[in-house]
Formats: sequence, structure tokens, C-alpha cells
Amino acid sequence: MKTKHWVVFIALGLIWSSSFLWIKIGVQEVSPMVLVAFRMLFGMLTVVTIAIIQKAKLPRDWQTWKVLLVLGPASTAIPIFLISWGELSIDSAVASILNATVPLFTLIIANFWLQDDKINAQKLIGLLVGFAGIVVLLSKDLAGTSNSSIMGEAAVILASVFYAWSAVYGRKTTQHIPGNVRSAGVLITATAFMWSLGPVIQRPFTFPQLPITWIAALWLGVLGSGLATIMLYYLIHEIGPTRTTLVTYIFPPGGVILGVIFLDEKITWQLIAGTVLVIASLVVVNWKGKQ
Repeated sequence: MKTKHWVVFIALGLIWSSSFLWIKIGVQEVSPMVLVAFRMLFGMLTVVTIAIIQKAKLPRDWQTWKVLLVLGPASTAIPIFLISWGELSIDSAVASILNATVPLFTLIIANFWLQDDKINAQKLIGLLVGFAGIVVLLSKDLAGTSNSSIMGEAAVILASVFYAWSAVYGRKTTQHIPGNVRSAGVLITATAFMWSLGPVIQRPFTFPQLPITWIAALWLGVLGSGLATIMLYYLIHEIGPTRTTLVTYIFPPGGVILGVIFLDEKITWQLIAGTVLVIASLVVVNWKGKQ
């Protein structure tokens, strides 16, 4: 990857690393359905505002909107809801590990759908090394976890499948759509999906009352969905879906490191060993060597 790709990749990882915390905060007051609906709304307003400032034009053909109608819910609304719902019954450490299966699913799906993102030994070894690093990194948290649910775990795994499939589908079907227009279309359809189903499925559809919940929804919407969606689709088309979804490997190290910096948590051998393995996996997957 080029330097600009690494900058966007790391920025996306840092933004999404904090999402698990803000989800936990948000669902303390409102349901996952309500939280995700507001997250999609704030994300949509962010990317649409950027598109208007750049004088970008939304697509006018039905074929493009058919793609976006599938991609919006599948890449954002549905998996984010599944993770938010899953975190009601499982610990964030478990959710982080299960979410880190996204690159593994992506590698398998991309192998059958894309010509330029095939399975090879280098990618497979790199992905497995990184996954092992996440398990090591979070092993201390897992050892003491008591909050576990098969349904919650299944929801996060299903979310990973949605993320993987939509990353490949997005790469295959949206190359003709300009970057910010692509992100705006995805969040427009995701918002329409959540706000058409949310008030029907979730009764009562209670709005947040606490300031901290609104802050969580804004953070998740503006950064975690708005700017992050722009970064995500930029990377998918620049470096491919498998490399892009490796960003999920940054979540656990990012969360633990933030804990060390801001919460005075201790540096452990799990943090050092796990982070080294994650970094090694990124190097292995992206190593080109001599042509």
C-alpha cells in the first residue's frame, strides 16, 4: 500500500476502534434499533453535506440505485444493528474477536467474485497470524468473562459475514460511482431502511434523553458511519476488499492502547505480543517483495 492508503487505513481503524465503547454507552439508554437509526441519520447528513459542498450529483439511473438499495443496508445498517444487539449479551472482547473474522470471510468470498483478490498462501498466513494476535491480545479479558450468549455471538459473526460480502459486492458493482456520491448513496438507503423498519419493529421507538447518549449517536454517526464510510469505500476500490477489511485487526489493539493511555491500564505481555502479531500480519499481507 502507498503512504496515503496507510494514513486512511490507520485513521479508519482508530475511528472504528472507539465505536465499541460508544455502542456500549448508547445501548445503556436506548435500544440498538434506535441507536443505529440515529447513527445512520447523522452519518447520512454528514456525507450528503460533504457531497453538496463538493457539488457532487447523486445518480439518476435505476440500475445504480438498485445496487445502493442492497449495499446500504447490507454494509452498514444490518451489521451495525447485529453488533449493537450482540453487545447486549456479550463482552466487548468477545465481540472484537468475532468481528475480526471479517477479513477471513472476505478472502473466501473475494476469491470467487473478484479476479484481482484471490486466495494465496501469503494472504492466508498473514490473516491467520493477525487473528492469532487478537486472540492473544484479548486472552486476559476472555479468561475472566462471564457475560456470554450464543445468540449474541452468532449475531456478531453474522455481522462479519455481511461486512465481508458487502465489501466484495461494493468493489464489484460501484466502480462507476464517484467516491463521495457512493458513500452518500449507501447511507441514504441505509437510513431509509432503518427509519422505515425501526418505528414498526421497535415499539415504543424512544428517542434518547441523556446528553451522553446523544453524544454517542453523534460520534457513531458523524465519524463512525459518515467519514468512515467515505474512507472504507476509498480503500475498497484502491487496495481491494481483503486488505481493507484487515482494518478490523486494528480494533482490539487500538482499544487496549487507548485504555493504557487514558485509563491508566497496565501494559501486559498480551498487549505487546498481540500487537506485534497484528502488525506482522499487516506486513505479510501487504508485502510485495521484488518483482
